[in-house]
Amino acid sequence: MTHIKIVSTSDVHGYLFPTNYSSRHDHQPYGWLRAAALLRQLQAPTPDTVIVTIDNGDWLEGSPLASYLATQVPTQAALWSQLLNAGHYDVGVLGNHDFNYGLPYLRASLAERHYPVLAANIAGAQAQGISDGPYTILEKGGLTIAVLGLTTAYVPHWEAADHLTGLTFQTALATAQTWVPQLHQLADIVVVAYHGGFEADLVSGTATEPATGENEGSQLLAQVPGIDALITGHQHRQIAGVYHDVPVTQPGEKGLAVGVIDLDVADHHVIAHRAQLLKTATTPPDPQLHAQTSRLEARVQTWLDQPIGHLTGASMAVNDPLAARLHGHPYLEFINRVEMTAGHADIAATALFNDQVLGFQPTVTRRQLLNSYPYPNTLVVERITGQELRAALERCASFFTLTNDGQIQVAAAFTTPKVQLYNYDVYAGIDYTFDLHQPVGHRLVRLRYHDDPVRPDQQLTIVMNQYRGHGGGDYPMFQSAKIIRAIDSDMVDLVQQYFQAHPVVTGVTPHNLTVHA
Repeated sequence: MTHIKIVSTSDVHGYLFPTNYSSRHDHQPYGWLRAAALLRQLQAPTPDTVIVTIDNGDWLEGSPLASYLATQVPTQAALWSQLLNAGHYDVGVLGNHDFNYGLPYLRASLAERHYPVLAANIAGAQAQGISDGPYTILEKGGLTIAVLGLTTAYVPHWEAADHLTGLTFQTALATAQTWVPQLHQLADIVVVAYHGGFEADLVSGTATEPATGENEGSQLLAQVPGIDALITGHQHRQIAGVYHDVPVTQPGEKGLAVGVIDLDVADHHVIAHRAQLLKTATTPPDPQLHAQTSRLEARVQTWLDQPIGHLTGASMAVNDPLAARLHGHPYLEFINRVEMTAGHADIAATALFNDQVLGFQPTVTRRQLLNSYPYPNTLVVERITGQELRAALERCASFFTLTNDGQIQVAAAFTTPKVQLYNYDVYAGIDYTFDLHQPVGHRLVRLRYHDDPVRPDQQLTIVMNQYRGHGGGDYPMFQSAKIIRAIDSDMVDLVQQYFQAHPVVTGVTPHNLTVHA
């Protein structure tokens, strides 16, 4: 009997070091350097054991270190593939955020790879130099192991078109249904590495999100026979178990855990399987890789502490995230102000992305900006009707729920199975009121623009990030077909440009949102 151990990382998002960058001395129980040290332990030779190591995507964007590499020293992008080489990965898969800085940067990041990058459902990926094919076959321990690589097909709904030139995305389900039977003709074992998650409860099969095609993992399990192991990601969930008789892992984000799937193989067939997550919190960072990257980290920390502007007026520090979402906040008002300045629109919308957003101190540093606005979002301006605006606001109003004793909480749909606080927006340019005692879909009880009620057929322009502008977050009233102009600079650049034009910015407490509870 031969034992196969499939170890995987996913959604590292550029967090090499155990820090969230909130301060120079912050320390966290995660980071890829911890995961790499754990990988080395798992990769130690063991009799009759075969090791397969997979990275499941979303390496290139997310952390301030990733932002520094992409925007300040893009010629050093090959560091990413150098690190995966040093981690002895057998396979890499593309994640949706790996496209955020465009194809030239993605190609540069993969330039020195010693491992194949797989993209079975992205037509044109090989021609663009970002993939080595749909699958690879590994020969280890007398076994042939096929790995099929898939990426969430929803990428074009979020990503700027010029970041996807020459690429077409097919559904993960249809692609797997085509390839898995063929791969069983070529290999003993078939592993699917999917940068996507689950759209339904893994046990009951009950839908947990709209069937948009963003996550197709439950369909893969239910409708694609022959998958011997399924590696997932994208949702940042921590999952390990056997579902539909298939071992499954999803190891969270930022190197919090390493996924491990164990297969016992006899006569070239799987006879037993198990899945688990190994947390990295107690594993010291890999000393060799730490030494290789520590100078870069020091430069990043210095870069982050550079001031970019100054504030006066109302405080832009975020101390109570729920209150900021309920009543508006000077920080959110400022972000909307920057959006409206750049987009020349009637209305602006932005989100408090997560509860770790700290906002700005009186002297604003790049660290504060990147911690508060961590995504390289560009902006779009759309022309919408008053009726469509009302629909978007009703979606926002569904973010809240009332407990039996009248306390306001975030609705479960925005926290389970994945935390999606970024799918609630705060608006500028309108005056509006939610009544949480009303049923969902009927909570918007006041909507005015320039002191006049908004008519259903009224034409308005709205500026927002491109994720929302393409309907991301279950906002189908926003669509790419409605875009009338796009702002190519990302929001971090736009905020910095605003501070250059206004070295001292006055914080303003907004009063345009009212919530009755």
